[in-house]
Amino acid sequence: MHTNTNTSSRTERHLSTNVLVIGTGGAGLRASIELAERGVQVLAVGKRRAHDAHTTLAAGGINAALGTMDPEDSWQQHAADTLRESYFLADPAIVEVVARGAAQGIEDLERWGMPFAREADGRISQRFFGAHTYRRTAYAGDYTGLEIQRTLMRRARELAVPIIDTVYITRLLEAGGRIFGAYGFDIVDGTPVVIHADAVILAAGGHTRIWRHTSSRRDENTGDSFRLAALAGAKIRDAELVQFHPSGLLEPTDAAGTLVSEAARGEGGVLRNALGERYMERYDPERMELSTRDRVALASYTEIAEGRGTENGGVLLDVSHLPREVIFEKLPRVYRTLIDLQMLDITSQPIEIAPTAHYSMGGVWVRPEDHGTGVAGLYAIGEASSGLHGANRLGGNSLIELLVYGRITGADAAEYVTGLTSVRRDRAAVDAAREEMRALLRGDNTESPRLLQRALRNLMTAHAGVVRDEAGLTAGLAQLGELDDRATRVAVHPDIAGFADLAHAYDLKGSLLAARATLECALERRETRGCHNRSDFPEQNDALRGNMLWDLTRGVRFERVAEAPESFRELAYAAADDSVAGKLVE
Repeated sequence: MHTNTNTSSRTERHLSTNVLVIGTGGAGLRASIELAERGVQVLAVGKRRAHDAHTTLAAGGINAALGTMDPEDSWQQHAADTLRESYFLADPAIVEVVARGAAQGIEDLERWGMPFAREADGRISQRFFGAHTYRRTAYAGDYTGLEIQRTLMRRARELAVPIIDTVYITRLLEAGGRIFGAYGFDIVDGTPVVIHADAVILAAGGHTRIWRHTSSRRDENTGDSFRLAALAGAKIRDAELVQFHPSGLLEPTDAAGTLVSEAARGEGGVLRNALGERYMERYDPERMELSTRDRVALASYTEIAEGRGTENGGVLLDVSHLPREVIFEKLPRVYRTLIDLQMLDITSQPIEIAPTAHYSMGGVWVRPEDHGTGVAGLYAIGEASSGLHGANRLGGNSLIELLVYGRITGADAAEYVTGLTSVRRDRAAVDAAREEMRALLRGDNTESPRLLQRALRNLMTAHAGVVRDEAGLTAGLAQLGELDDRATRVAVHPDIAGFADLAHAYDLKGSLLAARATLECALERRETRGCHNRSDFPEQNDALRGNMLWDLTRGVRFERVAEAPESFRELAYAAADDSVAGKLVE
């Protein structure tokens, strides 16, 4: 192996496959499994270890109208709950595909050995999450995402799916509106990698890492999917619709945003401000701490913004009044996390929390039938895609989306590549990707990618957080222009420990593009709807019941959302049961 740390003097590594899957979380693995089962050559690559993908952090559960606990549940009711919770911004066709295909997704996991919690008679247990009409959330303790990832990894190994989880993809390769592969580098030794592929499935997550407090870790959800798709000619939908989770830790700094499970509120945790007031009485006296995510996050944000927060800019979540045995039985992960991170004993002390960027409900625009992007041979799935969640995500839907569209998109990609009669490649596209990387590695610049990332996260937190307004968003765009300019002078210095510095530079590129899409779309959505709070437009505006589409050439344009089909329209518009008796929050 070379020891020279200058990639420009290295020989490129060339790989070839029928379908390239970018991202090795639940969505990417499910698509890879489908392709392998159909006998199509697949290669899955990722920039972080597959066993530690973001999917593993999902605790609560996975939705499907199985009716094991409530036989009256149906896919139509699941679809109606999803659409209503999206504030009617979700694509009804995508909602229908997920609700109809959910049971099959659970069956797939069962067949591959997923250890679902079960009732005494062997039925899969299902529990309530907020905004669900019936109990339809299957789970595996509070480690559902981790167990799904393990199950999918095991199945991928059985099928001998090749997974390289040290490859950072920097560009998709496209010629004449058709994908022919991707360019990137090995994070460990810096070797440039050219991958020829007839189709690419983008499963590289969302963009929540561009806020200061986020449940995403340092090198994930940095907007890579947005950038890769946009540069290849795809559209981004609803970049401004980001779910802020009500309870992220503030300390220690390097773990800021780490989630405190909503089970803490579900089991009786109480929210107080620095004055000791139980403030949810002011915002949702009926449901109190068991209100929906967007309302609790907004309430906490308001308390902090109006000066009733803690010195660190947070509020207090207190479970210390609960019996110790309840905490150890129902909240073991929360107890252990706080001991590990803060040496804080939640059985006797309150937890300092603040709203934290949690989930990208927007993402790459995709077709309902196959999650194609409109660029031939390019698909997007999982948190990288959009259309299911609208302005507020129904708890438990993100994990089932991975299973449903992973299967469907894998099948469609298999059909697409086997039907190709000719492949066109363009040397200029490879040259452009190669030159972009060489320019970063020349090392004669002065700006640090990590410091610019921090500046961007501060900008987005200040101007595009839980509450936005025109003045703030406009100021944010002006500051973003300055950061874009500074980013042209980023210096990359690989060292003996590897090429993390180069990865940070590309993370920054993705984050800057995702931030621009978010700010520009947020400026155009002149209303308050779900997660999107405009203090200068506090009402919901039916004229804006639709999606903000963004691309590199045209910027933002608005498109009305389709009406729900008759099969679940009436259910979606029916008066919802907002009671919280016996329900966990989302």
